Amino acid sequence: MSDIVLVLGPVALSSFEIPDGINFGGRQILAIHQLTDGQRIIDSIGPAESDIHFRGAFSGPRAAARSQQLNTLRTAGAELNLTWDVFFYRVIISNFTAEYKNSVWIPYQITCTVVRDEATSMANARLSLSDAVLADLGAAMDQCSGAGVDFTLVQNNLSVPTATTLGAEAYTAAQLSVSAVLSSIANQIATTDSLLTTMQATLETSPEALASNLMAATGLVQQLATLVSGSGYLGRAARNLANASS
Repeated sequence: MSDIVLVLGPVALSSFEIPDGINFGGRQILAIHQLTDGQRIIDSIGPAESDIHFRGAFSGPRAAARSQQLNTLRTAGAELNLTWDVFFYRVIISNFTAEYKNSVWIPYQITCTVVRDEATSMANARLSLSDAVLADLGAAMDQCSGAGVDFTLVQNNLSVPTATTLGAEAYTAAQLSVSAVLSSIANQIATTDSLLTTMQATLETSPEALASNLMAATGLVQQLATLVSGSGYLGRAARNLANASS
């Protein structure tokens, strides 16, 4: 899987961090009624997703900081996006363990409990393009609430009936406003990531600062996770708009 981009919340895994493989799937919950004549009546109740497990190793000078970032996400217990290839899940990190071999090599194992299979949910919903784009916009706004992202213009532009009609003036305006908000979120992600990197470096070099700054670092990680998640939903809205037909 070395050629696959694997992203968990705000953490984009790379190099040795990428697992050799990652499981997906689950089971169908069945209610089985055994009859006295040996026959069965089976009711399908619904799918149950299996936990997603994978492992890798953090390497290089930022190995400790990278592993701490995932461990902080575990302690936060927040819902995160997990994406690779065509797969898109909403998950919570239920288990994360790492073994400190040395400062530049820290193998890890992680288990994610699936909240929702977003890719399948969208396919099953059979939403129209307009509904799909507005649904993703709503999800992005929900994720970024409190982060100071202004969605007013994109809301107004996407509410126009021809916003998803290729070639219409409203369509162009909708695309431009979505791109502008994505750019704004990207700038906030970069700023938050920079603050977090600086704080992590302080925590590593100054144990005395750990107690007073750990809560602030956790808050930054949570903000970064919500911004990345919101960007993911809005990015999908942008891709759907790009595939609009006249």
